[in-house]
Amino acid sequence: MIDLTTLTIEKAHTDLSSGAYTVRELCEAYLAVITEKDSEIHAYLEVYDDVLVQAEAAQKRFADGTATLLTGIPLAIKDNMLIEGKRVSAASKMLEGYVASYTATAPKRLLEANAVFLGRTNMDEFAMGSSTENSAFGVTKNPHDLSRVAGGTSGGSAAAVAANMALGALGSDTGGSVRQPAAFCGVVGLKPSYGGVSRHGLIADTSSFDQIGPIAKNVRDVEILFECIQGRDPMDVTSEGVRELAGEAPDMKRVIGVPRSYLTGDGVDPELLANFNAVLDRLRNEGHTIVDVEIPLLEYALAVYYILQPAEVSSNLSRFDGIRYGLSVKSEALYDVYAKSRRQGFGAETRRRILLGTYILSHGHYDAYYRKADALRAEIGKAFAKVFDRTAGGVDAIMLPTTPNPAFKIGEKTKDPVSMYLEDIFTVPLNIAGVAGISVPSGKTKDGLPLGIQVVAGKRDDLRLLQIGKELERVVQ
Repeated sequence: MIDLTTLTIEKAHTDLSSGAYTVRELCEAYLAVITEKDSEIHAYLEVYDDVLVQAEAAQKRFADGTATLLTGIPLAIKDNMLIEGKRVSAASKMLEGYVASYTATAPKRLLEANAVFLGRTNMDEFAMGSSTENSAFGVTKNPHDLSRVAGGTSGGSAAAVAANMALGALGSDTGGSVRQPAAFCGVVGLKPSYGGVSRHGLIADTSSFDQIGPIAKNVRDVEILFECIQGRDPMDVTSEGVRELAGEAPDMKRVIGVPRSYLTGDGVDPELLANFNAVLDRLRNEGHTIVDVEIPLLEYALAVYYILQPAEVSSNLSRFDGIRYGLSVKSEALYDVYAKSRRQGFGAETRRRILLGTYILSHGHYDAYYRKADALRAEIGKAFAKVFDRTAGGVDAIMLPTTPNPAFKIGEKTKDPVSMYLEDIFTVPLNIAGVAGISVPSGKTKDGLPLGIQVVAGKRDDLRLLQIGKELERVVQ
């Protein structure tokens, strides 16, 4: 029997190469767990019917000696990335039944390595939310406590990995949507620098923030997935890849900045904060330098995000009009087709953000809100760049908790949108600045709920981030 609880990508590759088991047997093991567990967790919206066909194609690469580290590795994909010939809905009634006409760049690169996609995972509708409670097709539950959320918007992907229903997964991160569910579910989640991974074929939420990122059980597995999907893409002009590391030993001692004044708010869970400080002490005892840093304007980041994000949502989702594709509610009047299709196709949170964004972009409010928020975004980016400028005494990385609280109860925050938005307070600044971040498990609460620490590195310094993430993982273990 294959022990999926301790399996890593490198271990699976070694086993498959030696013939300890076949790709088919590995995939069947994961399909068996999905059958056993997913009726309760609801991580998947669809398990693909060609998994074993994919497995046989991958097995041939082991037979002919062309297998890579990712050949035959069973993965899950968030339901907002296109794979040609397969359904993709962004967890929305608006796109229910839609079949993709091409394959997004990130999953395409994994498919070229003959990784196996087990199925598409649940998410907040059009990647709007912090809990995967906004899916049109039901809530995803946290594998550690079924009464709690898995996080969002990539909750299905994080839950699938945490419950051993996939060895790795792809998610997308607009304001914390890979890192937050990774922290809630006790797995590792990476948000690459903006432009580190192509967005071609990702259904847009907020184009200037969105990034595809991997989720896995450890940092090395995340690194393997990232190395496959990162890099320039002629189909995405914003893609630029990442900076190569030069002369930095994996075990070198680092200078780590802590934005201490940003962590003193009333909304931060005391047990979570104590865990964070204990991990910092361990790093300090290992020879790393811990310093307090100030990042000017950071306190405005959440407000900036919730002005710019709805504005782009309003623009991006205008294409779903009941005419071109997606849900179309028939009516005699053209206006009624628009209105009824969007009313029935979009959920409450999506409609809320469309309305808010339309207001922000309207005449008389654009200058008052959008233009000012966009200017603040640029200044926040400069502030991060200054903190990471090592030629001027900057730090190698920043650390802070991934979330202000452990996973909360299902339904606890759905009637209070502001309370839900505040769950993103430690994650959204990275998307605003375009810098890289990774959430690494740091222990559990006394009630057994996972906790995560977020490591942040400068723009395009993703490889340094992964090195520091491995060191954090080693110290925590």
